[in-house]
Amino acid sequence: MKLLGVLEGLLFVVGDEGVTLKEICETLEIDENTARRLLTELKKEYESELRGVKISFLGETFKLTTKKEHKEYYQKLVTTKEAILSQAQLEVLAIIAYNEPITRIEIDEIRGISSAYVVKKLLSKDLIKVVGKSDLPGKPNLYRTTREFLDCFGLSSINDLPDLAIKDNDEEKALFSKKNEVEELL
Repeated sequence: MKLLGVLEGLLFVVGDEGVTLKEICETLEIDENTARRLLTELKKEYESELRGVKISFLGETFKLTTKKEHKEYYQKLVTTKEAILSQAQLEVLAIIAYNEPITRIEIDEIRGISSAYVVKKLLSKDLIKVVGKSDLPGKPNLYRTTREFLDCFGLSSINDLPDLAIKDNDEEKALFSKKNEVEELL
């Protein structure tokens, strides 16, 4: 039995769920080095311009994905209306991703507007999930992003998010310099 063919079949069968390195090792009854070698070999085969898929590492799993250079053809075939996220949904996703785990009330405080409907929509799209209860009064749900979120944005882990940088502007500089002047006087 050719393990490379079995691995390819595994990647196909798991689809969007993906498969972890550990699951590959357990299923094929091989060690991690052998699994990595097989993944590398199969990945090289998919690099050919004659192939339409590739192996990606997303959401801590390996999965078959389409190649970006063929995107225009896939878009012609697939209607993406359901995949489009509203501005509010993107905003709430960003708040959750950078502050997880977080309650809906904390999201509302950051946004300055109720996020109940948006959170419900993101839950239904499996982009966020409930991961427990807060110790705050009323024990509100705590939310965290999902593997699907990582997939959707092409991230291997939440650590791949870009750093948030404070914009450097004159108003902030003036504020900080005045604060320093006051502290020096005290």
